[in-house]
Amino acid sequence: MHTAVQPSLRPPLPGKLHIAGALTQGPLPGTPGRLPGAVQARGAMAAAPAQAPARHTVAIQHVHRILQGARRLGHDVDALLRRAGISPALLPSPSARVTQGQYAALIRTLRRVMRDELWGLLDRPVPPGTFAQAARAMIHCATLEDAIHAAMRLYRLHLDAFTPRLHVSADGRIASIRLHRRAPTSACRSFAESTFVFQGYALVSWLVAQHIPLLRVDLANERPQGCSDTERVFKTAVHYGQPLTALHFDAACLRLPVMQDGASLRTFLQEAPRNLLIRYRDSCCLAERIRQHLRSHLNDELPSLEQMAQMLRLTPQTLRRRLRDEGRGYQSIKDSLRRDVAIGMLEHPGMTLQEVALRLGFSEPSTFHRAFKKWTGVAPGEYRLRGMRGEHDAA
Repeated sequence: MHTAVQPSLRPPLPGKLHIAGALTQGPLPGTPGRLPGAVQARGAMAAAPAQAPARHTVAIQHVHRILQGARRLGHDVDALLRRAGISPALLPSPSARVTQGQYAALIRTLRRVMRDELWGLLDRPVPPGTFAQAARAMIHCATLEDAIHAAMRLYRLHLDAFTPRLHVSADGRIASIRLHRRAPTSACRSFAESTFVFQGYALVSWLVAQHIPLLRVDLANERPQGCSDTERVFKTAVHYGQPLTALHFDAACLRLPVMQDGASLRTFLQEAPRNLLIRYRDSCCLAERIRQHLRSHLNDELPSLEQMAQMLRLTPQTLRRRLRDEGRGYQSIKDSLRRDVAIGMLEHPGMTLQEVALRLGFSEPSTFHRAFKKWTGVAPGEYRLRGMRGEHDAA
């Protein structure tokens, strides 16, 4: 079926399917200059835990949204959170975050308890095993286009609220995965739609063993309040309040060969859903390469945008534009990195708050306290207590 899409969508330049240009494949050069406190920290904390990974954390808004179905059906939400190792005390703070591991554990908990792969968001449950069944059908296809059609045929048997279909523009340049709504919209259904395209995007990227650049994402729901991370996840402009939920990408991707087999599928399913949160998204774009570089020099004086542009052999204007195209800003990358690493470090009860502050490049603990409260809405000591409360309740 061929229909035209918005004229504002433009196919990528040749080579768009691969990271090129300023996204160099080797490590970036080091950063000169260090805070005095950070220099002292390295010597004082030789026996401290290994460097925390630079994994993104998940906004508490996503926790609220994924729990909508459980609340609607009368489940004990606090008990579900505790089973996933998340403290219910974090829910009232609009700036709170959870780790990817905690969010993945919550997905597994909801799926087991509710026997539904979309966690009660729709009136009709999606039986456990449907995602795995779709993936098994896809690995036997020759191309990505065939695989997408195979998965959609299966899901159309289990979905009443919307119908997923693959469209190609009249000129054959742009492919779109669209969800045609068959039931009245609601907050639960809108989140189910965005979850469906998010998981589908991760699945097809794994299937062809590379990140598929998106030209645009359309979501039916309104823009959420606060930080939702949606632009970072999809790495492209996200348009809210649209008539249909849809992903748009270069139609040339449909000809990519399927690279996975039964053995790799077993590993993929064993690691799900955590791998759906990170695979082919971390380190696959400019913002993530910058983040990884900053992580390796986190206890140094972090470079300015102008210094980072020079390292990447870009002009500051070009760096700003490319980050803007990805829905990011340089200062927000630095702040979110420090926030996420701080949250990871606070999970280690053996590290004092002063040690965490020094490892993050803060020469004064008071400066770290102010920054952390700005990032999450609570002081680091209170954040650690809430997390420990959740672990105690789960035990």
